[in-house]
Amino acid sequence: MILVRIIMNVLPEKQKELLQTLLSIIEPPEKVKRSLSFSMFRDIKDQNVFNLISEWETRQHLEQHMSSDRFSVLLGTKSLLKERLNIQIFTVSDIDGIEAVNSIRKKRNYFFPYKC
Repeated sequence: MILVRIIMNVLPEKQKELLQTLLSIIEPPEKVKRSLSFSMFRDIKDQNVFNLISEWETRQHLEQHMSSDRFSVLLGTKSLLKERLNIQIFTVSDIDGIEAVNSIRKKRNYFFPYKC
């Protein structure tokens, strides 16, 4: 799995414009070929910092997305930002879940099983 984090530090007076742009280009994952999810977050310490997080099945699918018109629109938001986009791409080879948390807590005598 490939995770992408895009950090955007928006000019305060351009926040609304950036949000409208992001909402116009973000599609539900089922409409974007081989994307697993898209999420947008605002930083709790700085209201002008936004994070876009996306998950991809393969690097090839991510590269197809990065070649798309929608991604070009995202790159075009530079006039709305204080700083360049900070793009981080992570290749994830192993994923653990709540079982790992329970195992660690059990080893340290803090065991309170969390079940979904």
